[in-house]
Amino acid sequence: MKLKTFLCVSFLLVTLGFAAYLDSPYSFINKKYAYSADQPVMAQPVDVEPSSDVPVLEEKLEKIERVDDYIVETYQEYEVYKDKDGNVLKSEPTGKIDTLQYWDNQ
Repeated sequence: MKLKTFLCVSFLLVTLGFAAYLDSPYSFINKKYAYSADQPVMAQPVDVEPSSDVPVLEEKLEKIERVDDYIVETYQEYEVYKDKDGNVLKSEPTGKIDTLQYWDNQ
């Protein structure tokens, strides 16, 4: 019984070691790729201003009702067009309706 347990544990450790080797950058699978940790990555942040032509999708609460022991909230999705100052130019419903139902423990 001890020999069987020892063999199972040994096989598991060898399998985990081989899987770790294959996942490392030094394995034969990853020989084609160059890894360098001594050079920093040069990345520049990009300032992107949202276009006023593209609408922002927002969900607005339409109604709250109580059904049996649950509270059901209904949300409507709207396309909101804003100008550069953030003022709402127009708001159009998309037709997508979401409901959220949760148990009222009162």
